[in-house]
Amino acid sequence: MAKAVHPNIFTIPPHRAFSDALAAGLLRMHGKDPLGLAGGIILVPTNRTARAIQDAFVRRSSAGLVLPRLVPIGDPEIVETLGSALDPIGICADIPPAVAPLERTMRLATIVQRTRERLGEPVDAGEAVRLARDLATTLDQLLIEKVNPEALADGVEGELAEHWKVSLDQLEMILTEWPAELLKLGKIDMAERRNRLLDHMAERWRISPPDGFVVAAGIASTSPSVAQVLRTVARMEQGSVVLPGLDTVMPDCEWEALGPHDRDPQSGFRKRSIETHPQFALKLLLDRVGVARDEVRPWRWGGGHDSPAVRTRAISNVMAPANFTGKWNDLPPRERRLSGVRGLELATPREEAQVIAIAMREVLETPGRTAALVTPDRALARRVSAHLRRWGVEADDSAGRPLSEQPPGTLLVALATAAADRFAPISLLALLKHPLVQAGDGRGTWLNDVRQLDIALRGPRPRAGLEGVSEHLRSMTAQARDREREALLSVQRWWDDTADLLRPLQGAAQASATLSALIAAIRDAASRLAGDVVWSGPTGREAARFIADCEMQSALGPAAAEISDMAPLLTHLMGDIAVRPPQGGHPRLSIWGVLEARLQQADLMILGGLNEGIWPNLPAPDPWLAPRLRAELELPGLERRIGLAAHDFASALGGRQVLVTRARRDASAPAIASRFWLRLEAMTGGLTRAPRFKAWGTSIDHADHQTQSAARPAPAPPMADRPKQISVTKVDRLKADPFAFYAQTMLRLSALDPLDSDPSPAWRGSAVHQILEDWFREDDCDPDKLIARAEALLDASDAHPLMRAMWRPRLTEPIRWIGERVRAQIAAGRIPVAAEADGKTEISGVVLTGKVDRIDTLPDSSLAIVDYKTGQPPSPAAVEAGFAMQLGLLGLLADRGAFAGIDGSAALFEYWSLGKDGDGFGYVKEPFRKRGDAEITAENFVAHAASVFADAAELWLIGDEPFTAKLHPEYAPYGDYDQLMRLQEWYGRSDG
Repeated sequence: MAKAVHPNIFTIPPHRAFSDALAAGLLRMHGKDPLGLAGGIILVPTNRTARAIQDAFVRRSSAGLVLPRLVPIGDPEIVETLGSALDPIGICADIPPAVAPLERTMRLATIVQRTRERLGEPVDAGEAVRLARDLATTLDQLLIEKVNPEALADGVEGELAEHWKVSLDQLEMILTEWPAELLKLGKIDMAERRNRLLDHMAERWRISPPDGFVVAAGIASTSPSVAQVLRTVARMEQGSVVLPGLDTVMPDCEWEALGPHDRDPQSGFRKRSIETHPQFALKLLLDRVGVARDEVRPWRWGGGHDSPAVRTRAISNVMAPANFTGKWNDLPPRERRLSGVRGLELATPREEAQVIAIAMREVLETPGRTAALVTPDRALARRVSAHLRRWGVEADDSAGRPLSEQPPGTLLVALATAAADRFAPISLLALLKHPLVQAGDGRGTWLNDVRQLDIALRGPRPRAGLEGVSEHLRSMTAQARDREREALLSVQRWWDDTADLLRPLQGAAQASATLSALIAAIRDAASRLAGDVVWSGPTGREAARFIADCEMQSALGPAAAEISDMAPLLTHLMGDIAVRPPQGGHPRLSIWGVLEARLQQADLMILGGLNEGIWPNLPAPDPWLAPRLRAELELPGLERRIGLAAHDFASALGGRQVLVTRARRDASAPAIASRFWLRLEAMTGGLTRAPRFKAWGTSIDHADHQTQSAARPAPAPPMADRPKQISVTKVDRLKADPFAFYAQTMLRLSALDPLDSDPSPAWRGSAVHQILEDWFREDDCDPDKLIARAEALLDASDAHPLMRAMWRPRLTEPIRWIGERVRAQIAAGRIPVAAEADGKTEISGVVLTGKVDRIDTLPDSSLAIVDYKTGQPPSPAAVEAGFAMQLGLLGLLADRGAFAGIDGSAALFEYWSLGKDGDGFGYVKEPFRKRGDAEITAENFVAHAASVFADAAELWLIGDEPFTAKLHPEYAPYGDYDQLMRLQEWYGRSDG
């Protein structure tokens, strides 16, 4: 065969658009004949790169064109794709087929689980799948780098930490079992099959190259098999290799410092490579191809989107290895200037997304101009896409999103989570509110019913399971007033039908089901809740294929599977499936991930998300191989990915116009600027800013007129509409915060308890009242039976065991104190005669109602009014100020005979607090001062309370006084209505 005298290796520098420059050069060399390109082959890294190069040919061709074959070098069926250009049919039949990815994960998960069990460290199915995915990555790296697994522990095992020795032992056991498993199947790993195909291709082309030209374009993989193919192509007469962005201007000392380095012959020490540098992978590739850097020639053709050539030298300088950055101080301005590159630093990701969208929208004002956002931050990409819709512009994220983040995927995970949580309120409602559930014409009615269920489930968690929710609704319905009962009955009927849809899933979750049965139960539940919509569209069809594959391969997966394993298991498996939107976005605006951005440029390149942990992303740890062991085996270090991210950044930085952005904080904390951003700032002395975009971002949501702050609300409804009935517990609110009374009583607004909340002090108060009422009515105040009731209530609660343990002493100890104190009082002649009794009377044209916690008859036939408090009782100062009148008003009701069967006058008023008193719980306190000159005493307390109430009723209930907000804030501690009254806008202002 004819060979090239010199290797045909070229590079396209960053200041040129790779795809367009490649297309321009090939058209110049082979495009004179309309069919000149047809016989050629272009090897590319990925399918997405192939599409980019194809688009570049279309842009540069004015007439019809027959394109060369664009073949991804990672294609597992590359032999079939190349066809006659490689081999006669069937010559590669001796290469076994590859094991399917999901089958491989399931089989590896089974081996991992079995191995961990043998070592006495069992893992559940979800963790086994996670470890299997990481193991598959490690195996692929070993295969791609052609590392013999037998060399794993040679020479370093004794130097590893103990936990790495354990991981290595597990890995060696698995690597003994896995090849035998593959041999039994008659299959091999996908990476191994790809290696064999590429090795065969390199050998075949070395002997008999194709008739047409062959170009390996944009390939930067350092795999030995890929390097062997490039080595062959570079030495073919009609072959050429075109590398992306090889730095040919970097000084030799910097180039040699990158590594990889040979061992010192005396010490055996190997100097560490600079794998985080953007040129390291290309240097390693050249070493494996057997070509020196000075043998690489520049590609002579441009692509029409080129920036000035000086940009490439500036990029080389800004990405210099850390030990060489001191040269920045001596660089001439021309070699450190990044003309056309601007930077923007915004406060938050929301502002960053809005400014990027504005910059992209401005590009559309110039006909034919293009823009692309390049970012590894998919959340930023989605935000920008949403902002662009403000102008009716669609620019979908072409990098796609994992199936686990798409609606069908999140529905499957929500079903598994709800079943694992035994349909606890939060996970149950998240499932029922999922956008795919009952989508269609009946969605509005469905959501209305779900919201009613949401309200009904507020507060502490009901008993577990679907039956627990039903029981909770029945209990609420039985206790509801007539007006609320009908609504609750409607919710109950709806819930009974909904529970039937979920009952098969609950049955599978509670049974000793197999992994296959659990997946089938989740699939069926999704179909019952969402119908065909869950399996429709691009994402739905991908979800259907995924579930079908899971059911088919699940028998090969971990044997022991629980419903609690399913959510993480599904999330891990769906995380490997990227779903990309269909074509149809704006033709001149693009949103690319870093993979999509490789080898293509737009007129305006926006590089977003320049924060550490995003660009570059932090390398994920390898749970199987220690960093020392990876280095000894010459596997890619975990930091190699940072070098690849740096190369992507450097390539994108070569665009004609570039806007680099970052946010100073993320959603939860201040963010650290990316090392790439810091390099740009340090070398240039500060990037040129783009203030107009920031100003537009600020002004776009700015109102033309200044909105005035709200005044203190003081609604004044007509007297006829004002309530003529009030409870004794609301009198304080009426006086201290009339607006809160108005919102609660007239607007009928009330704060909702949190969902699935832990037992709160309010819950404890209600529980204590219920215990004491039942104790009075059913146990005749027998102290020996009181503690048993408290214990039974705690045991019936579905609160977390830790919360029950914390509440037990706070509830049982005060209850025990009450029982002992009542026992002593009964012995002294003080007899409880009423508990939780209702009464009402009319005063000044207003009906006053109240429920008394307990009334005792004293030896002199007078009455004692008792109110239980779970916290601190009101102070005497509050009573003297005209507040905390509850006991006095209950005494007024008792004096007027408002409590059925109770006669006598109130003479004693006591708060029985269940709070801490010294070393114990429980104490008694009266609502007035004990000194002799106290203004309010037991003798005049009722009369004083009546006077206070009459004055309040006259002002706000039968008068026309406005319901002013926070009239006495010192006695209005609750903030349930602060947002409604817009408190922060007026409170504390002199005119408020």
